[in-house]
Amino acid sequence: MNAIIHCAANHRSRIMAAKKLIYPAAERNKSPILSVLQKYIQHSPDKTFLEIASGSGQHIAYFATHFPQISFYPSEYESRLFESIAAHTNGLINVKDPLKIDITTDFHTWGNNIFKEANIDYIYNANMIHISPYQCCVGLFNNAGKLLKDDGILFTYGPYAIDGKITPESNVNFDKSLKLQDSNWGLRDINDLKALAEKNGIMLINVIDMPANNKTIIWKKC
Repeated sequence: MNAIIHCAANHRSRIMAAKKLIYPAAERNKSPILSVLQKYIQHSPDKTFLEIASGSGQHIAYFATHFPQISFYPSEYESRLFESIAAHTNGLINVKDPLKIDITTDFHTWGNNIFKEANIDYIYNANMIHISPYQCCVGLFNNAGKLLKDDGILFTYGPYAIDGKITPESNVNFDKSLKLQDSNWGLRDINDLKALAEKNGIMLINVIDMPANNKTIIWKKC
């Protein structure tokens, strides 16, 4: 009987592994991003962490193993990614099933109203702001302003423009390539995001330089 159970477990593991998407960039940057999160996230129970645009699920699975007391909610707009998110987070009891979230809509329409106003401690969003229409930025800050508790933190990660300038040249070229794919895409200026955040009661706290010319920005609900 034990051999049968072991065989079945191995079969399930192979199935889950086959469903995992692996993005090389996500694999490279997950550890540097974690080092930033560890400076701001409290290791205490009853904390909630919502990831907007979880992609493959690599980040949330990695973070969840380092914060076992926190409840993690992955989400995606593209339902095709749910299997990968579920595969990466399989066996992690502090990670919920992935939710379909359209960030441009009000949070009351998400997940049968499982989220309440001023009830989330941390929101995390990586590599969405520049690969989506600006309306997604608006929706991110609008919803974060409603969902975060006082002193709750929004983490955003990716490449940005600063004071109307994009540096270095690799990011300039990246911005051009994004706009060729979709004219609504492109690197956003931190000052524009700061103004948008302040309209929603969120303040920019810190901008941290990361590898590969990216930044992690720390925003706090006032």
